[in-house]
Amino acid sequence: MTELPRRQFLKTAAVAGAAVSLGKFALRSAEPAARAPVGGATIVPRPAPSWTDKPMRWAQLTLVEDDPQAGKFDVKFWLDYFAKTKSDAVCLSGGGCVAYYPTNIPLHHRSAWLGDRDVFGELVTGCRKLGMVVIARTDPHATYDDAQKAHPDWIHVTADGQPRRHWASPEMWVTCGLGPYNFEFMTDVKREIATRYKPDGIFINRWDGSGQCYCVHCRKNFREATGFELPTTNNPQDPARRAYILWRQDRLFDLWQLWDAEVRKINPDSCVIPNTGGGAGSGLDMVRISQLAPTLMADHQARRGVMPPWGNGKRGKEFRATMGRKPIVGIFSVGLEEPYRWKDSVQNAAEIRLWALNGIANGLRPWFTKFAGDIHDPRWLKPVEDIYTWCAANERHLRHERPLARVGLVYSQQTAWFAPGERGSRDDAADGWYHALIEARVPFEMVHDRLLDAEHLASLKTLILPAIAALSDAQCAQLKQFVARGGGLIATSDTSLCDEWGVKRKDFGLADLFGVSFTGKTETPMRNAYLRLEHDTAKGHPLLAGLEDAPRIVHGVTRLEVTAKEKFPAPPLTLIPSYPDLPMEKVFMTTPRTDIAQVFLREVGGGRVAYFPWDIDRTFWEVLSTDHGTLLRNAVTWATNEAAPVTVTGPGVIDVNLWRQKTSLTVHLVNLTNPMMMKGPIREFLPVGEQKVRVKVPAGTTPSDVRLLVANRTLASRRDGEWLEVTVPTILDHEVVAVELG
Repeated sequence: MTELPRRQFLKTAAVAGAAVSLGKFALRSAEPAARAPVGGATIVPRPAPSWTDKPMRWAQLTLVEDDPQAGKFDVKFWLDYFAKTKSDAVCLSGGGCVAYYPTNIPLHHRSAWLGDRDVFGELVTGCRKLGMVVIARTDPHATYDDAQKAHPDWIHVTADGQPRRHWASPEMWVTCGLGPYNFEFMTDVKREIATRYKPDGIFINRWDGSGQCYCVHCRKNFREATGFELPTTNNPQDPARRAYILWRQDRLFDLWQLWDAEVRKINPDSCVIPNTGGGAGSGLDMVRISQLAPTLMADHQARRGVMPPWGNGKRGKEFRATMGRKPIVGIFSVGLEEPYRWKDSVQNAAEIRLWALNGIANGLRPWFTKFAGDIHDPRWLKPVEDIYTWCAANERHLRHERPLARVGLVYSQQTAWFAPGERGSRDDAADGWYHALIEARVPFEMVHDRLLDAEHLASLKTLILPAIAALSDAQCAQLKQFVARGGGLIATSDTSLCDEWGVKRKDFGLADLFGVSFTGKTETPMRNAYLRLEHDTAKGHPLLAGLEDAPRIVHGVTRLEVTAKEKFPAPPLTLIPSYPDLPMEKVFMTTPRTDIAQVFLREVGGGRVAYFPWDIDRTFWEVLSTDHGTLLRNAVTWATNEAAPVTVTGPGVIDVNLWRQKTSLTVHLVNLTNPMMMKGPIREFLPVGEQKVRVKVPAGTTPSDVRLLVANRTLASRRDGEWLEVTVPTILDHEVVAVELG
């Protein structure tokens, strides 16, 4: 395959979209043609340091500049607390904005209160005596007047050509993340820290810039790489914007690899771990991140607004979709994470526990973070200690080998980057499915849309595509192969209506799989529209289970007009078109029945396909209609067409996760039942009653013992062929059924 110079690649990709030969810029894999658009930075994976899989309980102490002053900061207190919580790894503030050690690098700002102390060194020495893995934290996003005067080109420049003062600390300047401040100055900082202290790793916060920069370096480097001037629009279909999305990633991956290489020269058993990632919303390619990162930290610290408590688990699933079995860590804050930035606040114990426990149940290793070395409010100390000591006591059952879910929820970075439409609506579609699966108690994993090859999907029976608009021809082919192998597939709305660059197709890329074609017409917003449940012509259809007494239910907000390419059986859902909602005298149906199907179900080879030509998932998230939730649950049951590996029946909202360890099986049950579930903080836990758990025993194993890890007691069980049945009497916040396997 011909290799293109980077400039030629980026410019051709920006203009021609999918008509690009990706050459060396395609991600290396067994099926490179199926990869989505990526930039030109060559990824050089390096061996994982020997320590990365060791830590199970992380601590972070983020110092503030006046912490080193006499009498304010008690190093012994923190070392005692790390020991009390049985923390086995720690992240400590080193340098960047502020140096907490006697740096010799010009313009590297020492804490004004440092004096002749080496606070960072004191902490490193103490933590090493505790046997902890130690990584240093740096933050390069801001600097001071002396650096700005000496190197004005280090500073972020706004679109109107002005150097940018820091938005929160106006005595400082915002730095450019893509220029010499990071590539040269911060590289020196990392070399100095690595040389003096030999940390196990260096963690970098706020390293990727603070929005688009228009400095002289960004203008020059972007022009030379792509031939374009920096974009002035956020429209991803603008060639310059498309090129910038890819070029920015190239610069950051080059920077990451530079830092990592320099640190490893000094300590080969070390690495650099930038604070990055975040599922579909990440500005960096999660697949390439997974190639570089031996471990990764999910910086999703707490709920805000109406975020549900399962949000922490979702981030864990998103990271695992590309990281696979590499260790992933979930950072959680002891304080509020609202936009008003109360960094010295403390949440109540229930809120801290539920966020952390949901992450643990979904495979995240906990990492608590505390801002400032002094304690303004001690109420968080005991809750974190309780979580960590329980984790330490049950570490063997928390070292997960792999999840045993059979359902995969796909997320798409290329759709987020390039596809037209409101980004929030696509987030809502994914959240709608996520919440529906939680309510249905279906164990599931997240799947990255550029890892749809047979190897990555081998453990899954069903894939869900929530308005995944941007899919390449090769990705569509992979999905067709998945169904041909016997897989189930569920898709909604405009899935596959764009190519991988967000360029709209005339028809679905998966039209042959859906069995329908797009007419080009979309109705939105629908008001006062309904779905007729065809109990007469589709009597007893599995999609209508639980809705037997409902003649009709509400429709969604946006529907695509489609035509069938083949003859379908009688559809279980048909359209009742919108009719007036005002004045009240006019609120009556003029068309009570149509033959316009609103779901298309077909069997293809050994697999099953369900396509909803409307935004059922997005509307479910907005409205939370139980009828829509029932349809989503039934679609998964129908498409999967096999017994679930675990079923949990009982009252409440329970997040169910099934894991395999070396010698055990665990079922995590997180109790989300709470009136404050959608708006925090949770004030108290409300216990739910008896839960009956039925779990499939792995072939070739024999259960020898069943315990409840939270209640800390043995549990009676009943064997029914390949199934094991137990009853959990009650769950307060979290319970784990641990099955020892012979």
